[in-house]
Amino acid sequence: MSLTRQGRNFLIVGGIQYVVDWGVMVGLSHLGMPVEAANLAGRVSGALLGFWLNGRFTFGDAESTLGRRQFARFLTMWIATTVLSTAAISAVNAHAGLQWTWLAKPVIELALAVLSFTASRYWIYRR
Repeated sequence: MSLTRQGRNFLIVGGIQYVVDWGVMVGLSHLGMPVEAANLAGRVSGALLGFWLNGRFTFGDAESTLGRRQFARFLTMWIATTVLSTAAISAVNAHAGLQWTWLAKPVIELALAVLSFTASRYWIYRR
């Protein structure tokens, strides 16, 4: 499968994931939940959807599969990026406030998407 096709599909799936993630985070924080907990809830929502969509459509080919090994790899990567995301979100919130946190989240997640794509392509979805 070509890098171009995988990249395009990853961006499409990532967009869907992002809308779910950001929507849950903003909605819950607007209702009064601390931004760290709201961010975690958003990332869980987006991650579960993204694992399946990327495994099926983005990286799905003869050399890849969706199984326990792939989910364990995904979970390892997801935990690391969630810790980084939540620390960054928390720092922005502490220094600039909630509305700037909402605006900073897309920038933070975009930076982490580059790491996620590389890990997904070469490690997570491999047999």
